[in-house]
Amino acid sequence: EEVWDRAGRWPGAAWGADGSHPDAAALALADTAPADVEQPADWRLFVEGAAGHSALGYGLSAEDFRRLSLDFVFDKKLAPQWRVVLSNRIDRQSPQNRAAMATVNSFREAYVSWQPADAGGIDLGRVNARYGTAAGYNPTDYFRDDAVRSVVSLDPISLRKNRLGSFIVRGQTLWDGGSLAATVSPRLTRSSLGAAAGTPSNESFSADWEATNKKERWLLVFSQRLSDTLSPQWLLYGQKQAKPQLGFNMSLVPTDALVSYFEWSGGRGPSLLAQATGGADDSRFRQRFALGCTYSTASKLNLTLEFQHSSAGLGRDAWNILRSGPATASSGYLAFAERQQDLPTRHALFLHAAWRDVFVSDLDFNALLRINLEDRSRLAWMEVAYHWKRADAALQWQATHGDPRTVFGASPERRSLRVVFRFYL
Repeated sequence: EEVWDRAGRWPGAAWGADGSHPDAAALALADTAPADVEQPADWRLFVEGAAGHSALGYGLSAEDFRRLSLDFVFDKKLAPQWRVVLSNRIDRQSPQNRAAMATVNSFREAYVSWQPADAGGIDLGRVNARYGTAAGYNPTDYFRDDAVRSVVSLDPISLRKNRLGSFIVRGQTLWDGGSLAATVSPRLTRSSLGAAAGTPSNESFSADWEATNKKERWLLVFSQRLSDTLSPQWLLYGQKQAKPQLGFNMSLVPTDALVSYFEWSGGRGPSLLAQATGGADDSRFRQRFALGCTYSTASKLNLTLEFQHSSAGLGRDAWNILRSGPATASSGYLAFAERQQDLPTRHALFLHAAWRDVFVSDLDFNALLRINLEDRSRLAWMEVAYHWKRADAALQWQATHGDPRTVFGASPERRSLRVVFRFYL
């Protein structure tokens, strides 16, 4: 996968063959193994344990937290032209997660790739197709909705990596500095089992095709490097009974220390509230975008500031009206927006800091802050992590601020402190 290099700087490579761009933030323990861990060539397996304590709002008593996870990835070339990928994660936690399941299996990926020539190939199976150049909000990441079964971290990189892939057929061709990929994702249902169409499963070990393939979808992705510092990407996305959406990604590297980026998606569609409530169709042209920049220092400190917008979300007046009504209405709306990994309101800010090798080698510091600009509620998260050859340890702190009827204040968890250990097998 494409991630920041060890110094924390944005890679200068062009868009990947699948249309993906290097991630705009990399939190040390959440997703990325340290570079010097000796891993088997074809597989990676680690066990992760977490324990902590949470202070709750709404007059609820504080609670302890425990989690045990097993994460497995198998990636092997069976022949010069053939590759197979399997990826799975099991989380067992107490108290139970928001999906009311104590044990959750996330069957992330299972696909085969055929590459008859260096200039292209075909992927078939469950693929986690991630798109977007922004750090905290990705409007062009069209396969993100209903794909997260277990939330183990609010880090956006963790959410993108640990979600379910969709069953797709993808063909791609590459040339010097550019690529073109076409993806088709069919509709898969569990109707024969009596499940309602489009309803994600609440079974612990379900593959949950109903969530990731609840509708027929297609995607075209074209990218072309125009210069060493400019690599734009265009996307055209469609699904059954919906208007096509046009997407655009661009990153610009004016200096070695600064990266600016812009991610945009627009098209005719309903508001998020109409989707959440099944209300009257209020479709019109709507756009979503993220605009940001990352500054890197010689001391391996990276600072990111990102402005986020969605005209499908609620404006300040509309959000105030909704949250002044029944609590079930606003909480249901926020839960739907979270499943869609979309912005519930029009405007937000995202700040992120990553500092590698703080004072000593292998000690990393990461922090993020989300600010909802419509109600001024905030979510803060910090982590200090240390890496050994085959293990990681981290101390994580999280806090929310805002009235109970705000976007982040609605969470019952006000503050938490957790210790996380990971051991690579």
